[in-house]
Amino acid sequence: MARIVMKFGGTSVANLERIYNVARHVKREVDAGHEVAVVVSAMSGKTNELVGWVENMPKVAGSNAPFYDAREYDAVVASGEQVTSGLLAIALQSMNINARSWQGWQIPIKTDNAHGAARILDIDGADIIRRMGEGQVAVIAGFQGLGPDNRMATLGRGGSDTSAVAIAAAVKADRCDIYTDVDGVYTTDPRIEPKARRLKKIAFEEMLEMASLGAKVLQVRSVELAMVHKVRTFVRSSFEDPDAPGMGDLLNPPGTLICDEDEIVEQEVVTGIAYAKDEAQISLRRLADRPGVSAAIFGPLAEAHINVDMIVQNISEDGSKTDMTFTVPSGDVDKALKVLSDNKEKVGYDVVQSESGLVKVSVIGIGMRSHAGVAASAFRALAEKGINIKAITTSEIKISILIDGPYAELAVRTLHSAYGLDKS
Repeated sequence: MARIVMKFGGTSVANLERIYNVARHVKREVDAGHEVAVVVSAMSGKTNELVGWVENMPKVAGSNAPFYDAREYDAVVASGEQVTSGLLAIALQSMNINARSWQGWQIPIKTDNAHGAARILDIDGADIIRRMGEGQVAVIAGFQGLGPDNRMATLGRGGSDTSAVAIAAAVKADRCDIYTDVDGVYTTDPRIEPKARRLKKIAFEEMLEMASLGAKVLQVRSVELAMVHKVRTFVRSSFEDPDAPGMGDLLNPPGTLICDEDEIVEQEVVTGIAYAKDEAQISLRRLADRPGVSAAIFGPLAEAHINVDMIVQNISEDGSKTDMTFTVPSGDVDKALKVLSDNKEKVGYDVVQSESGLVKVSVIGIGMRSHAGVAASAFRALAEKGINIKAITTSEIKISILIDGPYAELAVRTLHSAYGLDKS
């Protein structure tokens, strides 16, 4: 017998038929004798609808100002998960399974006061553990908790993944199964490279890099939490037959295991290729090379909530001037240029240049720590295809390369093949 937390995303609970199918997955684990808690998202598209209602209410009231109370925003958008948790509990009860729905405040999942983007501070799992021990399935509304003001607080987009991992840590679950519309984590996007392979295992650090660099399977915050608390996490498909052979395998269910790298016996040099579209490059020319210039650039950008990624600096021969190049999401270019213009006198640059429509392609693998020549292989493979590199950043387990947008798919396929990831 094991203690399992199962999480089902929006597409998995998109309608009543799918909710009933989710109940069959839960029943399989209950029938095997496991203690089970389930975390659910809102039905697919429901959160967007609720957000739209909130954002349009000021206009209906005759105001053009997009103002609304963040606490009431949370009260509205958290209702989607409340509906799903209740419906799934009803479906389970119809199968003669002892089930009860829970909202975040009932557990409670305690968060900070950042309504709309709250962070989990503490979870008291005692009552859930007791009820699980009595054979009751806890069906928990994801994405929500209780703020210090005693009001509902939501965790931001992708918060249900974070809820599931946090609850798994709180109840000391043997594993956390994240059910989604894909059957695992692949070496790259199968829509671009049909030869992409599903990974049997991937280390927390590798998954964290892949999630932050464009892979959409899991949210970054949930992977961070799993890594900190060492929560073994499986990515699985909710659309497979719940009763198919192997689906109930306790130690090795179908999907991809995200785990500590010590569990991975044979580590590949490169695990996967990720990519992020809609990147933009901004270059500041002929800056004075003096202490504080970087803070003068990136401090105001951070205050404007602009996410800066790749940063490259070039210094002149005499050391008096420098060029600074960095990337931001394409949608933030205009805002970033305005911030830089407002701070031009303080920063002291001569010219600012920008270019949108770029793509960041990243090579990821914990095996890179102990192997030389990984970067050289990437540069050589791209050069042979005539792909020009605009910027490069590296870490112990990652190489990120900035290229022109039209070459994205060619670069992904080229690098996937260069590292032998297309071989079974």
